Amino acid sequence: MEEPRIPKTKEGKAESQHDQEHAHRVFDIRGIVHHEFAPQGQTMNAGFYCSVLRRLREDIRRKRPELWCAGNWLLHDDNAPSHRALVTCEFLAHNRITALPQPPYSPDLAPCDFFFFQKMKLQLKGCHFDTVEEIQRESQNVLGRLREQDAF
Repeated sequence: MEEPRIPKTKEGKAESQHDQEHAHRVFDIRGIVHHEFAPQGQTMNAGFYCSVLRRLREDIRRKRPELWCAGNWLLHDDNAPSHRALVTCEFLAHNRITALPQPPYSPDLAPCDFFFFQKMKLQLKGCHFDTVEEIQRESQNVLGRLREQDAF
């Protein structure tokens, strides 16, 4: 049986899922509510995603107390397997977190693609980084400078 092909980077180095960096960013109209980078080598599974959601809840409680007290905030994520796993659905139900359904195969409904990523690309264009930590630090700086009026 033939082994699956692993994509190559421009330098010809094999890239696996464990070599990729993953970031979670949650925002509302007023800006970033929660952001974190997954530890290097961390698998994006339902258990890890639930731990991200726990930290998100705490950030909402601290940064958006009016939403927390009213209990009227909504979660909009994509259809990644870890987001739709049974353990994740149980966590959301147990914590009374309402998740907006994302239609399958609809990346055009991903707000990050139109808001954050486009703004980040414009501000980081032409920058070169030597380490993953430099990329993380500068992307956090860019996101920290975005304002409410930048959203739309």
